[in-house]
Amino acid sequence: MGPTRLTARNRETGLPLADWVRIADSHLRRAVGLLGRSGLRPGEALWIVPSRGVHTWGMRFPIDVVALDDTGAVVDLVPAMPPWRVRLPRAGTAGVLELRAGSLEESGTRIGHHLVFEVVAGQDGHEASPQTGERRIDSRERRRSGAGAARVQPPAPALRGAR
Repeated sequence: MGPTRLTARNRETGLPLADWVRIADSHLRRAVGLLGRSGLRPGEALWIVPSRGVHTWGMRFPIDVVALDDTGAVVDLVPAMPPWRVRLPRAGTAGVLELRAGSLEESGTRIGHHLVFEVVAGQDGHEASPQTGERRIDSRERRRSGAGAARVQPPAPALRGAR
């Protein structure tokens, strides 16, 4: 079984934020984050969990930052956070989604909105992903999710499975 492909959508507006969400859920993946990247492709994002705050030291491009609590509610957001900045932790934050700059405006995302993450299966019913570094779901989660898309709750501290 390959890595899990996630999508992120704003529940209130119904608009997508990202269709390829990678998960940084280990110490190493959280430490590296987007360092060394020249940018994010349209629809690409990194979900850092657990995380309460982020920095853009050493980055070469701005990002949109969304802090989520453990229910997926947006508790903080920073549009187009430039390189060499720090966003300190906000109360209640369980994870942070880093997006291509402009994604927040395009999706109409505001504080208090909820993000829905979905596990997406490929055409053959297996999870699809063009990249490595995404979290795998275990066999129990896979059986619950079935084919197609399955909703997942933002983790605190890890992917909890399909609903």
